[in-house]
Amino acid sequence: MATTNGSSTPLALTPAEKLNLIKSNLQEVLNPEIIDKVVNANERPLRIYWGTATTGKPHCGYFVPMLKIAEFLAAGCEVKILLADVHGFLDNLKAPIELVQERVKYYRFAITEAMKAVNVDTSRLVFITGSDYQTKGDTGAKYFMDLLRLSTSVSGHDASKAGSEVVKQVEAPPLSSQIYPLMQALDEEYLGVDAQFGGVDQRKIFTLAVEALPRVGFEKRAHLMNPLIPGLQEGGKMSSSDPDSKIDLIDHPDVVRKKLKKAFCPPKQVEGNGVLSFVQYVLLPASALKNNGTPKFVVQRRDAEPITYTSIADMHKDYLDDVLQPQSLKPAVTDALLEILGPILKQFEENKEWQEVEKKAYPPPPAPEKKQKKVKNLGSRFPGGKGAEKADASNEGVEAKEDGHVEGPGADEVSVGKSSEAMRGLSVGES
Repeated sequence: MATTNGSSTPLALTPAEKLNLIKSNLQEVLNPEIIDKVVNANERPLRIYWGTATTGKPHCGYFVPMLKIAEFLAAGCEVKILLADVHGFLDNLKAPIELVQERVKYYRFAITEAMKAVNVDTSRLVFITGSDYQTKGDTGAKYFMDLLRLSTSVSGHDASKAGSEVVKQVEAPPLSSQIYPLMQALDEEYLGVDAQFGGVDQRKIFTLAVEALPRVGFEKRAHLMNPLIPGLQEGGKMSSSDPDSKIDLIDHPDVVRKKLKKAFCPPKQVEGNGVLSFVQYVLLPASALKNNGTPKFVVQRRDAEPITYTSIADMHKDYLDDVLQPQSLKPAVTDALLEILGPILKQFEENKEWQEVEKKAYPPPPAPEKKQKKVKNLGSRFPGGKGAEKADASNEGVEAKEDGHVEGPGADEVSVGKSSEAMRGLSVGES
């Protein structure tokens, strides 16, 4: 691997090198023979897509798929990033229809800057908004018909089972929770890819796609799965719905330090240790992008020489032997993470458009009402005593929660999109 691309990632040259890079650092690959056939033929690039529903704000767990995407690019793959706006509101309205356009803009800003922060060449990425082909014109009509065809070949039980690890589980799930996995399977056909990439929590949806697409005349695809990193608190994954489990891409340094300081990181325990996992799946791979393929993580120690790690295996051994301790590990992780997040926060603070998009996409809590002096009712005949015009409060007082759904007055209208403006934003009925 003699040459490099703009991100300092070694470029794979031979088919064997490409396959090694494509399949490295993954937890599982389904139908790898599909990937092997395309790469070994060496006639065109392997086509992969990664989709993300535009719900809660992207957090540092997103670096795991982003770093893998960097390896796909180094292997010469074509990578499409699907900003799945329709999926966002199908998942229990985590992306309210009235806000979905702004969520797409926010995700594009955040993902682009996060990719740049870990030295990924974003010029080679293709961003696609789901509603552009799922609900628009002739393509949208065809997509809808194919979705209906697919729905006749999948039972409600199988659709619910497929989405159980991804779609929010509630006591009385809406029908949309069954549509979600069918659309994710169908997207493989409409995006024209050889493989879909996602977290291992997507496995049931991937399996459904492999089984169901051939029933309606479409080819099955390969599926590549990255591991999920534990959250910063004990148990569970890093998730947008749990603010203590994750660090947002634009969190202030003081917030980052506070969250890592109280993160679950027991001495001599590797299993379920979110701090160590973050080093393994984010910080070491990110450092490799900057060091021509060589990972490097430095731990400063108060009463001893610094330790430089190039592999997670050495870190695990030292942590189990109590050579590496939480009081040294946490500050090192904090420093390394802040080095990555610094350029993202700087870009956000300098970009007025991104700031405006954030306010619209994730409405902050309403300001507390000021106590007003009670006005004596002098009757309707008193000058100026006519009833006040009723304000349009469709978005007033609505607050975005961590997972992306909204609460407050007007939340129902914002969520399901009762305004024609919101529906136009999804291109429904437009050609």
